[in-house]
Amino acid sequence: MWTICKETLGPGEKRQVMLEPGVEGYQVPATLVCGAKPGKTLLVTAGIHAGEYPGVAAVIRMAAEMDPSQVEGNILFMHCVNTSGFWTRTVEILPEDGYNLNRDYPGRADGTTGERIAYYFMTELFPRVDFIFDFHSGANTEIMTPLVFYTNAPEVKEQAYEAAKALDLPYLVESRATKGEYSYAAHNYRVPGLLVEIGHSHSCQQEWVQLYYRNLKLLLQHLGICQFGEGKELKSQRVYKEAIYLDASEQGLWYPAVTVRQKVKKGDLLGHMEDFFGNPKKHYYAQADGRILYYTDALAVPKDSFLAAYGLEETAELLE
Repeated sequence: MWTICKETLGPGEKRQVMLEPGVEGYQVPATLVCGAKPGKTLLVTAGIHAGEYPGVAAVIRMAAEMDPSQVEGNILFMHCVNTSGFWTRTVEILPEDGYNLNRDYPGRADGTTGERIAYYFMTELFPRVDFIFDFHSGANTEIMTPLVFYTNAPEVKEQAYEAAKALDLPYLVESRATKGEYSYAAHNYRVPGLLVEIGHSHSCQQEWVQLYYRNLKLLLQHLGICQFGEGKELKSQRVYKEAIYLDASEQGLWYPAVTVRQKVKKGDLLGHMEDFFGNPKKHYYAQADGRILYYTDALAVPKDSFLAAYGLEETAELLE
């Protein structure tokens, strides 16, 4: 038997439900799979950021196809967590309160909509799962290459790192984040997890959905939950132990000078800011040798918003 989120399933049972994550009337579509044999419990989340679509489509596909008779353990697929943002087409935040479920943990039982959802994760999910797989993409303003972030939480870092290596993604990035869904669980509940980024630009291209689908299979195999006969296609992966995340120091019109996967040297131009009359405001340069992992191509850039991220070559390791 498996009990989670007030639902109880028997071995070999699958159930589609609408969860209410701590907020009356707020519904999250989910599929629960109780395997025929005991094993690890995996939480798969998509739509934490509402405008990041490929992961949502991949979770829907995998949840529909999953045969519980072939599963050892349990899987909770949350098809789209930020459902209100999904239907109102917000990029990241919950429209009810501006809460960012990948930035603003911990939550509160008596808080706003976002705080209550975060509290639900903390009380109903994190204590009852063994691994978290969180699906993201570049939303509407970020151009991104496929990559996986693994937590650096000391007690679960190695488990997360080994899982990241099992995926078919070219770049692995060690994350120091502590306030997002998977990162808060890692640092405070000792639950290993990964955050995968595939796709960008508010788009849901089928090649991105397929890449998510295949990597979900690879993770399920790695965790021993289900075997699909999937094999990795990449011959090498690059691990970045450190990265620089560049934010705008002022408001302006942004003109990037880089593209994803591009190598940059210390002092290379990353992009520049102008005003509405075309007058230069500031130029941004690489602080160290690195490789561009993702960047914004938005023309309008508010102060303190994201511009570019690049992994540092001095910390990089090639896996073959």
